[in-house]
Amino acid sequence: MKKNAIVGQSGGPTAVINASLYGVIKEGMAQAGVSRVYGMINGIEGFMSDNYMDLSNDLTEEELELLKLTPAAYLGSCRYKLPDNLSSPLYPALFEKFRALEIGYFFYIGGNDSMDTVSKLSRYAAHHNSIIRFIGIPKTIDNDLILTDHTPGYGSAAKYVADTVREIVLDSSVYQQKSVTIIELMGRHAGWLTAASALARKFKGDNPVLIYLPETDFDFERFASDVKAALNKHSTVIICISEGLSDAKGKFICEYADEVRLDTFGHKMLTGSGKMLENFVRDRFGVKVRSIELNVNQRCSGMLASATDIEESVQAGSQGVKAALNGFTGKMVAFCRTGNSPYSMECTTVDVNQVCNQEKLFPAQWICSNGTDVTPDFLEYVLPLIQGEPNRKIENGRPVYLYRK
Repeated sequence: MKKNAIVGQSGGPTAVINASLYGVIKEGMAQAGVSRVYGMINGIEGFMSDNYMDLSNDLTEEELELLKLTPAAYLGSCRYKLPDNLSSPLYPALFEKFRALEIGYFFYIGGNDSMDTVSKLSRYAAHHNSIIRFIGIPKTIDNDLILTDHTPGYGSAAKYVADTVREIVLDSSVYQQKSVTIIELMGRHAGWLTAASALARKFKGDNPVLIYLPETDFDFERFASDVKAALNKHSTVIICISEGLSDAKGKFICEYADEVRLDTFGHKMLTGSGKMLENFVRDRFGVKVRSIELNVNQRCSGMLASATDIEESVQAGSQGVKAALNGFTGKMVAFCRTGNSPYSMECTTVDVNQVCNQEKLFPAQWICSNGTDVTPDFLEYVLPLIQGEPNRKIENGRPVYLYRK
């Protein structure tokens, strides 16, 4: 008996999250067991308010191809945490909505908190003998989901970081006077994105000469010593830091400057680490110094998305549909690297309950130079993920993206 599928996007967008949505739609429409593919507007939160669309009928083939290369979340996103108590009246209300739409397959594209949603819904379904199958499609520029070699979205964000930092290095090197530029990158507890700044180097000893990840305790005096040594060797010093730098006591660097607010999940909203260190360097060394916060550009630059990342994101969406049609539920699609030279990977599935509420930190063995650099092993790991340029549609010198009507 045919059933309908429904898909949603959650958490922070990426440059390729819509490629995974494309994969779900294309594979869903190709499967004989699927009648329609619905899309939740603004994730599970929007669906609770009956906001959804029929993706299998509302998008033309041309629009689907544009969707594949469009950054940000086409369906809109949310940061909504389902109740921990599965006896909450919210769950039967949600499942009644699923029943009314004849939903047999549920796909959620997102990161850690989104996998928590898949976990709760699949556990509720199992307890109440529901036949709906729940599958998580991974997404995060932070690359911090466990049980997968990497996440869709990370490759493109790493490429953006590498290219942008390289351009900042070139811009900063045009003057003779001593100067320090501090680049603040996303990463609360995991330094995967900041580590990618090492890709900006063209030769040994090139900028950025210092890279600080949140996996290493930050010490102001040691930092001062590192900067002094760097200024003795270079006129221009580029320093890349993660927004989530913290000291040995767990206090975020940005907290030294100001009180930090909390987001809807209770996470501290980290901003200002770069500015804090800018003031520190200026006061200590008296040199020209600026801080640059790359901010959301890291996750929304479609023009710097890697072709590898786009195609793997499509595969993740497609594999999720195949897994559900093959009877799997309570699973997340994962990437298993099968080769480096040449690079190859295959999709598999893992237990979503083991993924949610966990965090994959940057490996300690890939951090070197007293916590100020990364090893060649990391470069070997990340280089395949930033390869390739997609064939974009351009009009009047600008990329054409798909906007929801």
